[in-house]
Amino acid sequence: MTLEALAKVGISTEGLRSKAWDEFAVPGAPKIDFIFTVCDNAAGEACPVWPGQPMTAHWGIEDPAAVEGPEFKQRAAFEDALRYLRNRIGAFINLPIASIDRMALNSKLEGIGAMDGTTTKSSKVA
Repeated sequence: MTLEALAKVGISTEGLRSKAWDEFAVPGAPKIDFIFTVCDNAAGEACPVWPGQPMTAHWGIEDPAAVEGPEFKQRAAFEDALRYLRNRIGAFINLPIASIDRMALNSKLEGIGAMDGTTTKSSKVA
């Protein structure tokens, strides 16, 4: 249902795949500036040590795969999760990252994590 929800709004997944975190910890891996977790299970887990010490934030969203009931309810959960993520990503890409300090950026990331659809009252930012 994830792939269907993405296709429905014109987001292509062609050539994309899920990756393990350790793919980004090897020499020559792309530099990571930000890490966002969305699963509440991940919020309580110890985050790996990432090269370059990227900023991390938890932007909890209800797991649509955990929704039970009729198919229309499950599909709606995937569409809701996509909408919440798109809103948060939109807010993130509009931040003046180059002109604010790390502390102010932490605060902004927390605010984005608390936007509509959050499953937690506060987001973890490091």
